Amino acid sequence: MKKTIIFSILGLAVVACGSESNEVTHTANNTTKTVQDKTEESRESDETEPFISNFSSLPLTADTKDNPFSEEKLDLGQHLFFDTRLSLKGNNSCNSCHNLSTYGVDNEPTSLGDAGKRGGRNSPTVLNASLHSSQFWDGRAKDVEEQAGMPILNPVEMAIPDEAFLMKRLSEIPAYVEAFSTAFPDDENPLNYTNLRKAIGVFERRLITPSRFDKFLEGDKDALTAEEKKGFITFNKVGCVACHSGVLLGGDKLQKFGLVKDYWKLTNSEKIDEGRFLVTGNEADKFIFKVPSLRNVEKTAPYFHDGSVNSLEDAVQVMAMAQLGKTLSDDEVKDITTFLKSLTGTVPQKYKEAPTAF
Repeated sequence: MKKTIIFSILGLAVVACGSESNEVTHTANNTTKTVQDKTEESRESDETEPFISNFSSLPLTADTKDNPFSEEKLDLGQHLFFDTRLSLKGNNSCNSCHNLSTYGVDNEPTSLGDAGKRGGRNSPTVLNASLHSSQFWDGRAKDVEEQAGMPILNPVEMAIPDEAFLMKRLSEIPAYVEAFSTAFPDDENPLNYTNLRKAIGVFERRLITPSRFDKFLEGDKDALTAEEKKGFITFNKVGCVACHSGVLLGGDKLQKFGLVKDYWKLTNSEKIDEGRFLVTGNEADKFIFKVPSLRNVEKTAPYFHDGSVNSLEDAVQVMAMAQLGKTLSDDEVKDITTFLKSLTGTVPQKYKEAPTAF
């Protein structure tokens, strides 16, 4: 009887030891797997290092010595940006086409003007635009101050007949007379078109939208997910970086759209737009457009100068074929678009809403 009890206890001990051994082995396997995962993630992260130098993080503002910042200019500029009285019939403001609640665009292929007619090109986002090397798809304005005054006088967009017409209209609004005088105290006649451009420019220079990608560039390797890092690597290896680099991942150069294949054959564009050629008349400028920034690109569809492509995935494939002569795999497109979504920033809340009208 005693022997039987002893053997039973030993048997239980063996079973118990076996169970413990299995438990330890299971835990060890998990530990090994975790270490492998971390090693893989670290290796992938290290692969981003050679490409980081192609980019720079966004500054907090884009102020310029040619148009010094002041709170008074900023306040005036924000009022002007949202004021429909800057259009002939009062239907449009700057914010109509560059809606700050929808990432500085209206998400339309082309925008409706003051009289209900559509413009000829897609309205690009105003966010971070002050950091671009030029303005408009054809680069015809040098900065946001020059750009700000041009749609107002465009017969389709805001349709104001001339500068004097608008200055007379604003001079009849006492709050504007006071606001211009406060913003430009050293000017003998502060309410003028140049100062209107400057005030709107100061406002637009605050519309900077840092994203997680900036934190990544500044050394926070956890700011991007493993999938986004993979997409970043693909973005660089495929060749997108050739045009989309620097602070804005674009916005700093003019380039032919359709280096390898005619763009309209890929976009099915209704109209063949000859780009900067329409400004200069120079044959070498045919189909030359400003390279758009990819900041907030996830939110700014439809894409290209004519808004002919609705899907970001399709836009990535079109660019690869038109500019690089490559047809990307579905996985490459997915990787790149996953990375591009890390470029989405936040519009400062205090600038998104119209101030109380003067």
